[in-house]
Amino acid sequence: SAPRRSRRRKSVAIAYESGQGDGAEQGTSEPQRPRWEPRDWRQQLERIQEMRRNRDAPVDEMGVEKCYDSTAPPQVMRYQVLLSLMLSSQTKDQVTSAAMLRLRQHGLTVDSVLEMDDATLGQIIYPVGFWRNKVKYIKQTTAILKQKYGGDIPRTVEELVQLPGVGPKMAYLAMNIAWDSVSGIAVDTHVHRITNRLKWVKKETRYPEETRVALEDWLPRDLWREINWLLVGFGQQTCLPVNPRCNECLNQDICPAAKRR
Repeated sequence: SAPRRSRRRKSVAIAYESGQGDGAEQGTSEPQRPRWEPRDWRQQLERIQEMRRNRDAPVDEMGVEKCYDSTAPPQVMRYQVLLSLMLSSQTKDQVTSAAMLRLRQHGLTVDSVLEMDDATLGQIIYPVGFWRNKVKYIKQTTAILKQKYGGDIPRTVEELVQLPGVGPKMAYLAMNIAWDSVSGIAVDTHVHRITNRLKWVKKETRYPEETRVALEDWLPRDLWREINWLLVGFGQQTCLPVNPRCNECLNQDICPAAKRR
C-alpha cells in the first residue's frame, strides 16, 4: 500500500500547483471560472456562530473533546480520543461521556482493554448504541493498534478508516483532535442534515460522505475545523431532526428550509 499512497500524494501536489498557477500568471486571457458558493452562507454562518456563543450544547460539555484524560501520556490520550469516537456513533453525547468515564475508572489504555473480557467491556460501555458490535470492533482495533502501531493510533485518514468500526467522520475528527491536523471536514448526521437544509450543497446529498466532498469543494479551509463543532451543537439545540425550532433561529428569514409561522 505504500506506493499507492505516495502516488496519491503526488497527484494532490500537482492539482495544488495548477490551482496556484491560475492566479499567478497575470495577463492570461482565460477568465477564472467563479467558484460556486451557496447564497447567504457567510451571513448564515455568522448567525450560527452567534447562536453557539454560549457553548452550552451537549457536544460542548460532553463531546469527544471532553471525554479523554488530558493528563494521560499523548499516546494514551490519542487512543482514548479514538475510542470515544467509536463509542459515539449513533449515541447521544451524554451516554458516550458516561461510558468513557466508566472506562477511565478501569484505567483506559490499549493494554487494559486487551486484558478485559468481552462481557466486562460490554457491561462498562452499555447502553451506547450497538454496544455488542462496538465491543467486537474495539477489541479488534485495539489489537491492531498494539501489533501494527506500537499502541498508538495511525496518523492518516486512509489508515484510520481501515480499522474495524472507524468511519470517515471519526477519522477526520481523530486527525483533528488527536493529531491536531485538519485533513477534511467531519460530517455526521447533524452536519449532513443542516447543510442540506441551508442548501450549502449544490444539489441534495444522500450520504454524509457525499456531503463532505460537496462542502470541501467550496467552504474555505480555515473553517473546516470548527464547522463540525458549530453545526453539531446547533443541531442539538435548534435545528433539530424533527420539529426544528425555526422560530428561535436567527436564520429563519434567510434559511431555505425555515418553517415560517
